[in-house]
Amino acid sequence: MVRAIVGANWGDEGKGKITDMFAEKSDIVIRFQGGANAGHTIINEHGRFALHLMPSGVCYDHTTCIIGNGVALDINKFINELEQVKKAGLNPHLLVSERAQILMPYHILLDEYEEERLGKNAFGSTKSGIAPFFSDKYSKIGIQVNELFDDEVLRAKLKNICTLKNLTLEHVYHKPLLDEDELFETCMEYKEKIAPYVCDTHTYLAEAIKAGKNILLEGQLGTLKDPDFGIYPMVTSSSTLAGYGAVGAGIPPHKIEDIVVVTKAYSSAVGAGEFVSEIFGDEAQELRIHGGDKGEFGATTGRPRRVGWFDCVASRYGIECQGATQVVMTALDCLSYLEEIKVCVGYEIDGEVTKDFPTTPLLKKAKPVLKTLKGWHCDIRGIRNYDELPKETRDYVEFIENEMGCNITMVSNGPEREAIIYRNK
Repeated sequence: MVRAIVGANWGDEGKGKITDMFAEKSDIVIRFQGGANAGHTIINEHGRFALHLMPSGVCYDHTTCIIGNGVALDINKFINELEQVKKAGLNPHLLVSERAQILMPYHILLDEYEEERLGKNAFGSTKSGIAPFFSDKYSKIGIQVNELFDDEVLRAKLKNICTLKNLTLEHVYHKPLLDEDELFETCMEYKEKIAPYVCDTHTYLAEAIKAGKNILLEGQLGTLKDPDFGIYPMVTSSSTLAGYGAVGAGIPPHKIEDIVVVTKAYSSAVGAGEFVSEIFGDEAQELRIHGGDKGEFGATTGRPRRVGWFDCVASRYGIECQGATQVVMTALDCLSYLEEIKVCVGYEIDGEVTKDFPTTPLLKKAKPVLKTLKGWHCDIRGIRNYDELPKETRDYVEFIENEMGCNITMVSNGPEREAIIYRNK
């Protein structure tokens, strides 16, 4: 069986814990898009891990973890993260697609330079090199892992890259130029580091599917950061949709049978872009402090996350774009301090109310239509049976479920892996 786990919203939905749960029951876990620009936090008996490139199956001896061809592979970060995982006593079985492309040091520099150039109009990038990486990939000047093993091909490609990049560095950014020989030496270092893990993952996965293995596709960020269906242009540079898992992992699309879409019991986001239900000031800071395992601060950047009320419009759209077969709601316990909880049920745009998620120009005009629900105002951590939750908690979950039109099959009420409530739906 092939299952995908993806985010409904802006990312930051708490997918790490849910992925860790499903990874325990999987033979293979694949990262199929994105790079080291976002993180999944996992807490289990092995410790606490903020994973950025490592698939979330690294905690299990029986699981093969794959970096798919759709990933922006930062080799140094991959190796550093692997070393940290090994320090915790783990020895994951890792494979890297020979078709994956390498995130180079100049991608990170170009990301930094462009944010600097844009100034107040910057995208809020994590400066991990993601946009320049994917620009190169689709401009056909990216470097595939397999090309590290062919000096002649690599030399020719680096010569072309330096010609193009140095024009930009000199005339747009006024920064130091790239050196072809230095880049070649960097690539040779990368080859030595990554060689033990390189594999024809397409063939490996085709055989695994024939053998009936349980395969988990692990997505990064969420629907609203998708370059096609998200809040463009304040999006990431690779598709965050489950459908892209077929491309980014190399699996036939009809093999993806289950799509688990994760949403948080409130909203949060890192970076710039439209966020209709966002709240500010003391109200936001209080939610930020109560939110998540260690508050609402980015796993990669440490930046305070933007927070807001649950957005039914964005979430319904998010799960539709993902093709959800089931929804998991996380961080329900983080709302326990509130006597009343607001939920965004519509957008008012130019005096008219809509429940359909619009394109970005209209989104800029949108004002939230809020409904107030009664809070439960008590600690719900430790409860493992849905029927034992306070009535107000169940009312909140079921109201959102009805608005989204998709079953919420699991509710998370604590950061630990065992803090999960299964619903009989």
